[in-house]
Amino acid sequence: MIGECAFRITALSDLGPVGVVRVFVFTWCPFCLFLSFPGAWDMWRAYSDMREANYINADKYFHARGNYDAAQRGPGGVWAAEKISDAREGIQKLMGHGAEDSLADQAANEWGRSGKDPNHFRPAGLPDKY
Repeated sequence: MIGECAFRITALSDLGPVGVVRVFVFTWCPFCLFLSFPGAWDMWRAYSDMREANYINADKYFHARGNYDAAQRGPGGVWAAEKISDAREGIQKLMGHGAEDSLADQAANEWGRSGKDPNHFRPAGLPDKY
């Protein structure tokens, strides 16, 4: 798979202040780690925009957009998007969130990572800022 390496990858999580889940993705491959920073930033920006917008039915759009933007950075971005998305969905599954929503989120993640237009998931009325 593009962006994958033979080094061990570990995802850890813990509950931060006020019950916020923090996810840490580690790799022993310096090359993958270096290439993943811009993609991880894209994922964080999409998450921050989603929180700021606080717009009903927009989460799939932000999932697709974060993955799309990260994947545009190349193999490191694809790697970061996949690991962050999988870790997030895994944590939500452990916390008892619905499997249907998780599957829909993963479909939006894959849509964006594959280079398809994230606006496919854009809800009507979402401000142009996003």
